[in-house]
Amino acid sequence: MVDLFLFGIFPYVAVVIAVGGSIWRYVRNQFTYSSLSSQFLEGRQLFWGSVPWHYGIIAVLVGHLIGVFFPAGVKAFNSVPVRLYILEGTALAMGLLLLVGLVILVVRRSTNPRVRMVTTPMDMVLLALLLITVVAGIGVAIFYRWGSAWFVTTATPYIWSLVKLSPDLKYVASLPVLAKIHAVAALVLIAVFPFTRLVHIVSIPFAYLWRPYQIVMWHRRQVQ
Repeated sequence: MVDLFLFGIFPYVAVVIAVGGSIWRYVRNQFTYSSLSSQFLEGRQLFWGSVPWHYGIIAVLVGHLIGVFFPAGVKAFNSVPVRLYILEGTALAMGLLLLVGLVILVVRRSTNPRVRMVTTPMDMVLLALLLITVVAGIGVAIFYRWGSAWFVTTATPYIWSLVKLSPDLKYVASLPVLAKIHAVAALVLIAVFPFTRLVHIVSIPFAYLWRPYQIVMWHRRQVQ
């Protein structure tokens, strides 16, 4: 019954909340579609936290997407043991890099008085959810090895069953508790996405790619 709700019903609830919440926030106040940078308050810790966080999360998300869209390719790649070891080691390294950056960002928001003053409760909820998701993911990578191999035979068909509106719970029923925690935390993140700073992801200024170049002219007052 628990699995039915968490993996058969809640994924759709999370997506509906995410889409509906994003539209509501954009209509209500599109100017809040921002990460609300606090760099002007403190920059050193932000740099050392933000850089590994962004590199790590991009690598990890891309890895998951490759497993979802190209499972046959992942299986073929992993058929050579050395390549499997390299892939697993790289994935774990990126996860640890992500964790280091996230911890630095948490410490920054918790200990810096100036940054703490502009930190909202939702910021802390977001950081807590991210920590749970990342730590659980790293735990799966350490204690249940060769995740890239069994991911494409369990998570991938389960995800596609959700897309087809026919969730097949047999793929997730036998997963270890740590993997389920990782998955549920990720679903909660999807649900709260439009109400957090993460919403800035959908406001990437793609128009900059094709807009005309700007010419900036400096006017210097002449000394009389």
